[in-house]
Amino acid sequence: MSELREMAEGWLRGRACFVGVGNADRGDDGIGVRLAEALRDGLGAEVVLAGDAPERCLVSLVGGDHGAVVFLDAVDFGGEVGSVAVFSAPEIAARFPQVSTHRLSLGTLARLIEAEGGKRAWMLGVQPGSLEAGSGLSAAVRRTLDLLAGLFDAAGRAMAVGVRS
Repeated sequence: MSELREMAEGWLRGRACFVGVGNADRGDDGIGVRLAEALRDGLGAEVVLAGDAPERCLVSLVGGDHGAVVFLDAVDFGGEVGSVAVFSAPEIAARFPQVSTHRLSLGTLARLIEAEGGKRAWMLGVQPGSLEAGSGLSAAVRRTLDLLAGLFDAAGRAMAVGVRS
């Protein structure tokens, strides 16, 4: 978890834009949007609620004044439900080349963001359990949401203290 906190501090230091991806009405698929909502309140970073159409935000993600774009999403990477993995742009592109539940794959979006130079694209993925329509987040994913929100809050506070010193 300390490695993830260091990444979060780096993202915040680099003026990251956090993009909540997923369908909040389909169980654990809503983790990205729910986490983005939690980060939006008090993080001090740009947060975009993209839902199930992140391609609508392409212009602001590519042209925005931020050093990194971090997609927040449910990702089936074969882990325990609620576990977390971070993927770089090449890893996103390898996992999501074109086939996607989104109109434009996250791999393509990541390549477009990094093609402009100076920006990095990442994905913070949470292993989903249930993706059933009408269900809320599973207990394991809800715990992960709370842990991640706390981790980003602590990273943001650490950055604020570091800035003042």
